[in-house]
Amino acid sequence: MKIAVLGTGGGARAHIAKLVELGHEVHVGTRDPRATLARTEPDMMGTGPFKEFLAEHPGIALHTFGDAAAASDGLVINGIDGHNAVAALSAIGDQLTGKTLIDYAVPYRYNPDIEHPWPTPWGVMPVLDPCDSDSLGEQIQRALPATKVVKAFVTQEQDTVVNPKAIGGGDHTMFVAGEDADARQQATDLLTSYGWSDVLDLGGIVAARGMEMYAHLHGAIGFALGFGTHFGIKVVR
Repeated sequence: MKIAVLGTGGGARAHIAKLVELGHEVHVGTRDPRATLARTEPDMMGTGPFKEFLAEHPGIALHTFGDAAAASDGLVINGIDGHNAVAALSAIGDQLTGKTLIDYAVPYRYNPDIEHPWPTPWGVMPVLDPCDSDSLGEQIQRALPATKVVKAFVTQEQDTVVNPKAIGGGDHTMFVAGEDADARQQATDLLTSYGWSDVLDLGGIVAARGMEMYAHLHGAIGFALGFGTHFGIKVVR
């Protein structure tokens, strides 16, 4: 299958490498391919230059966001940062028409000036914007009415999304939400190919609010276990 991954950060790279391993043809999108390949310094998360990743994974095509989306035959994974996702995806709406877009972005607003900041090992915890009465997943769906948006992957580190059995033998839960049942099934099928055995369908895209707001609890658990510790969550029925 021809699958597009939009973004070149650490999370996107986890999906790119796994999809190639599974035999898919992967088309990677970035804002400016020339600028991406010219970078020599790590990004804000400490992830090395993308050209080094490409050297280790030959055969991956790097395009603009629009060209990568156009090259897919039905499935696109959004790894664009939450602050810029709606604008970047809206600009390539024609190339996303009729396709399933799996979004795992968190709508973080960094360095917030708030009354009660939450200190973390790297500074103040970002705030979620939107929150409670809207979600990034819903905003993307409204901006792209002809695209089948599915919110998924967002409740887990992407390294674990693509390798669930690394935690507890895979005995933990992943979630999907979106307006189109077939698109939710497509996301579930991809997760199954990644190794997930427990995928909980939450229904409509409004459930993206809960998944995105979970990001703060995910961070708190991570701090308690030790920064950098990967873990899973399990819905016990």
